[in-house]
Amino acid sequence: MRPRQLLATGGIFFLIVCAVTLLRLSPTGTNLAEFQTSNRGSSGSGSSGSSNDGGGSDKSGGGGGGGKEDATKAPQSPRPPPVEGPSNSNSNSDSDNPFRPKPAPPGSHPIWHLITDAEREHEAVKARQSRTLDEAVAEYRRRYGIPPPPNFDKWYEFARAKGVQLIDEFDGVFESLTPFWGLRPATVRARAREALGFDNALLGVQVRDGRVARVAGQGPDWQREATAGMMGKFVKWLPDMDLCFNLHDEPRVVVPHDDMARLVRRAREVEMPAAGAVAQPTNAFTRPAEGLNDGSPFGETKLTRFNVFAHQPTWTHSRLSCPPESPARALEEEAQVDDVSRYGLGELGFVYNATAMSDVCYSPSLRSTFGFFDRPNAYNIVLDLFPIFSQSKISSYADILYPSPWYWYDKVPYDEAKDVPWAQKDDRLYWRGSTTGGFSRYGGWRRQHRQRLVQKLNAADNATILVNVGGSGGGGERWEPRSVPRGDYRDLVDVYFSGVGQCDPGDCDAQREFFEVRGHAGQQDAWGYRHLLDVDGNAFSGRFYAFLRSRSLVYKWAVFREWHAEWLRPWAHYVPLSLRGDDWLEAVRFFSDGKGDDDNLVAKRGEAERLANQQRDWASKVLRHEDMEVWFFRLLLEYGRVIDDDRHRIGFSRGSSSAAPEPADPPAEGP
Repeated sequence: MRPRQLLATGGIFFLIVCAVTLLRLSPTGTNLAEFQTSNRGSSGSGSSGSSNDGGGSDKSGGGGGGGKEDATKAPQSPRPPPVEGPSNSNSNSDSDNPFRPKPAPPGSHPIWHLITDAEREHEAVKARQSRTLDEAVAEYRRRYGIPPPPNFDKWYEFARAKGVQLIDEFDGVFESLTPFWGLRPATVRARAREALGFDNALLGVQVRDGRVARVAGQGPDWQREATAGMMGKFVKWLPDMDLCFNLHDEPRVVVPHDDMARLVRRAREVEMPAAGAVAQPTNAFTRPAEGLNDGSPFGETKLTRFNVFAHQPTWTHSRLSCPPESPARALEEEAQVDDVSRYGLGELGFVYNATAMSDVCYSPSLRSTFGFFDRPNAYNIVLDLFPIFSQSKISSYADILYPSPWYWYDKVPYDEAKDVPWAQKDDRLYWRGSTTGGFSRYGGWRRQHRQRLVQKLNAADNATILVNVGGSGGGGERWEPRSVPRGDYRDLVDVYFSGVGQCDPGDCDAQREFFEVRGHAGQQDAWGYRHLLDVDGNAFSGRFYAFLRSRSLVYKWAVFREWHAEWLRPWAHYVPLSLRGDDWLEAVRFFSDGKGDDDNLVAKRGEAERLANQQRDWASKVLRHEDMEVWFFRLLLEYGRVIDDDRHRIGFSRGSSSAAPEPADPPAEGP
C-alpha cells in the first residue's frame, strides 16, 4: 500500500503544479499578473512616460505628495524633474480615446488654418455690427429676447462718441447676470448689503442720485480711485445701487450646480419671458429702491456666509458648479480625464477654442497642475449667489466680471519710446516673473502652473515639432510630428523666474535650488524680444495690455477669464497656448525665423511681424480707457435692471415713457 500512496500523492502534486502554471503563464511564457499590471501602468492615468508633462516621477520622495522633510529638498541631477503635469491617459497616441485632440485639416500647418479661420471670423463679426440705435435695439432683442435696459439710448450715444468697435458684442455681460434674474431683486440687493456689512475683503461703492456717494473698504488708494473714476463719466445715468468689488485676486462666488441650474431655469423660463412680453417698457428705473439707505455708511452685520481657508486645496469647491456628467465631476479619480477634443487641434493640441480650454469642468488635470487649485494665496468664498464684481475668475465661479481698475489706472504702462522695431528685437520667447499662482507648502510648487511652465520650457528632454514631409504650398504640404531634443531649440526660449515667493521657507529654498533664478527685470526690458509670454499668476496677469500694445507678438497661457474675451480673438490678436504644453515649442518655432528650417514656410512670409502689427492695431482700438468705461456702463445698466423690483416692466424701446414707474408688489419668491 505504501508505493500506491506515494504514487497518488505525487500525482496530486503534479496536477497542482500544472494548474498553477497554466493560471500564471501565457502561451509565450509571460507572467499574466505582471502583464496586467504593466498594461494598467501604460494606460492608466497615473503612469509616467514621455507624454507626461512632468517629465517623470521622483520615486525618492521628491514628487508631489511626499512628506515635509523630503518634499522641501531640491532634486539633484540626474533625477527627472519633479514638476507634475497632466495625466497622460489622454495621450495623443491613443487613437481610441474620444478625448484626444481633433484631427487637423490636411495641407497647411495647423497654425496657419487657425490664423486664417480666426481672421475670417473676426472680419465677419466687425461687418455685422449695428450702425444705428434702432439696429442695436433689434439686435439686442434678437439675442436675448427682452428689451434693452433703461437708458440704453444714453449708453449707445456714449459708446458711439467713444468710437467703440464692437457695439453688439456684450454676451458675456448678459450671461454673467442671467442667474441673478432667478432671484428676487430685493434678495440681490439684500445680499449686497450683507456682504458689505462684514469684513469680507470687499470694496463697497454707493451710487445715489446719479453720483458716487461713498467708497468704503480697505483697498489700495489706486483701486478706490480707479473704480470710482471708471464710473465718473456715466454714473449720472445709473440707478441707486450698492456695489461689491472683490479686493482679492482670487474669485469669490461658487454656486453648486443644482442651485445654479434652478436659478438659470427660472430666469430663462419665467422672469425673462415676462420682461420680453412687454411691448412698451418704461425707460426709467424705479425710485426709490427698497432697502437702500440715503448714502450713510453700510450697516454692520454680525454673521457672514463667506468662508476663509487660504493655503488649502480648492478643487473640491471649484468643481461644485460643474455639470455632474463633466470630467471634473467623475466619481473615480482615474476617470477624471481632460477632454482635449473640445479645444485641441492636431497631434500637438493647438488651441482652437480658448473658451473650452479655460473651462475647468473639462480639464480635471488642473487639480494637480494649477496653483489656484493647489493652494491659493487667498481664498474667501461664498456658496450662495452673491453679486460680487471681480477682475477675473475661474470658469466655474459666478463672480461678475468687470474691467480691471489695474488696467484703467495703467499700473503696468507701455512706454512706446523704449520699444524697438521688429528687426532689432531678439528672436526669442521672453518671460520673467515670480513664483506667484499659489502658496507652496510641503513641496506644492511642483503642482503649480508657473513652475511647471518654466521647468518644461527649459527641460533637458525631447519635444515634438511638426515637419513638412510633403511638397511646398498649402495643397502639397504634409505635416508630421517628430521628436527632437528640446535643447536643439534652446536659443528660442528665454524664460526664467526673477524671484521666489509665496512659500514656506523650505519650499522657497527648494525652488531657488531647482530653478535658475535670474535677477530683477524691468517691464520695459521685454520690448527687446519678438515673442512675449503672458502667464496667469494668482489671477489674471496685469501685463497683458502693455504686451498687446507693443511691437512684439504675444503668447497667452491663461485659465482665468477677463471681461475682454469677446473683443480679443485668439490667433488674430494673440497666440493662445494649451494647458498641456505639447504645442508650446512648436508655436514659437513656427513664428520664429528659426535655424533655416526649410519647413518653416510661414515665418519666411513675415507672418509673425504681420500678426504682431495686427494685434497692436486692434489693441489700440478696443483696450482704451474709453472701451473699459463703455463696457462698465453697459454692465451696470444691466445690473441696475436686475435689482429693480419692476424689472419686468422697465426697459428701452422707441417711444418708451421715461417716467419712473411706481414700485410694484414684489413677484413670487424664486428658489
